[in-house]
Amino acid sequence: MRSTAHHADVIIIGAGIAGLSAAHLLTGAGVGVSVLEAAPTPGGRLATDEVDGFRLDRLGPLLCTAWPELTSTPGLGTPELREFASGVLVHSEGRRHRTADIRSARGALRAVRTRASAPHDPPGGYGNPLRVESRGGLGARSTALQSTGLRGSGLRTPGLRNSRTVSDAIDRARLGAALSRLAATPTARLLARPERTALAALTAGQMPARTVDGVLRPLLTALLGDPGLTTSSRCADLALRDYARGGLCVPAGGSGTLPDLLAAALPPGTVRTGVHVTAADITTVRTKEHGELGCRSLLLATGAGAAAELLPGLRVPAFRPVTVLHHTAPVPPPTGRSLVLDGDRSGPVAYTAVMSEVDPSRAPEGRALITSTVLGTPPPELDRSVRAHLARLYGTPTDDWELLAAHHDPEAIPAMEAPHDPRRPVRVLAGLYVCGDHRDTSTVQGALHSGRRAAEAILTDLGVRPAHAGGTGLREAA
Repeated sequence: MRSTAHHADVIIIGAGIAGLSAAHLLTGAGVGVSVLEAAPTPGGRLATDEVDGFRLDRLGPLLCTAWPELTSTPGLGTPELREFASGVLVHSEGRRHRTADIRSARGALRAVRTRASAPHDPPGGYGNPLRVESRGGLGARSTALQSTGLRGSGLRTPGLRNSRTVSDAIDRARLGAALSRLAATPTARLLARPERTALAALTAGQMPARTVDGVLRPLLTALLGDPGLTTSSRCADLALRDYARGGLCVPAGGSGTLPDLLAAALPPGTVRTGVHVTAADITTVRTKEHGELGCRSLLLATGAGAAAELLPGLRVPAFRPVTVLHHTAPVPPPTGRSLVLDGDRSGPVAYTAVMSEVDPSRAPEGRALITSTVLGTPPPELDRSVRAHLARLYGTPTDDWELLAAHHDPEAIPAMEAPHDPRRPVRVLAGLYVCGDHRDTSTVQGALHSGRRAAEAILTDLGVRPAHAGGTGLREAA
């Protein structure tokens, strides 16, 4: 195994997290690797810009603490993660409704009891919790309700003051019980379920319509980056299962810290930036800057479109555009570390958060950073439309908010419409491989996992034993 300036055992085109994670597994097994990146810095779409002391993500995806690749990928170590507050704030019918922790029946009931016994609304005017009619639950059985003390007509639960709160408690307990069961469901069983759109699966379920519209639909929209919920129901199940297993989070210091950690932990000279590839095959890569480079295997770790340009015939999925806006305000909105969702779909913003509360390292001391995500085609007069919507979501004037940056990516998220195979092959043929979130699920977890699968396939074909133990195939939280 050897690596020189003009030869490597494996050349990886693209220094996003998929390619970098694959490079770690390969170099750890003693394989010579060269990672070529056209941009001046590694990271791909996970980039963080510094503006006047603020750290601003260009894409800023939501991560989940339950993703195993965040802690098992060589080179990442144990990344510093900043968690959002439990549950979410859903803006609906002119008010913000706190869902609290709905990931278990017991947690949902505890949250309702706490809210019901509160003498008045908390600061910020969150309003009453979601009040939904009790019309059955998503697979919820009487045993789930019995475990919460809510079964039967003789409801006598301390702290629940009226029938509306009781109804709320029942539906939250049903939702919590459903998410608890989902958290314990193996991946293989989820992938064996009938496949349809995420929206069809939601509306065909037994959860009350108010719970679907007021909690699940805006939550899934944020998790999947899909306002129409045309994503495969199997991928939606995986996303909800991960949410049920762990909280939402972001990397401390910005999303760009993840590829920075991976690149810094590779042997010096492995990653070469500012290199533009013009053509490639299994044994040869041609570049503008360095001419022809030789290799024994080639891994395309770019986005799907760029990979198809180098490998004609490769299927290119549809993409979901995303626009991320960063504002600073003199006074932070009173929502703390909560993720705020638009339950009414009444404006361009799908979700937003006071990011300086979630991760103080992203803003100078004494300055508030509000990060908002627009899914789909952005509206005309983007900043004006977004600030008007944010004024309703946060319940505070936004006229004096300053726009720090707005980044639009028309190919931010590969669509995972049904039928979608999260085990799409990474091995095109012996010596030629493809990885990226478009080969798994369109998440950071999916990108890391596809890089692992590609590295394992390369090592198998080279007859090299991997240095890091790790299961092949789809991991539990892929």
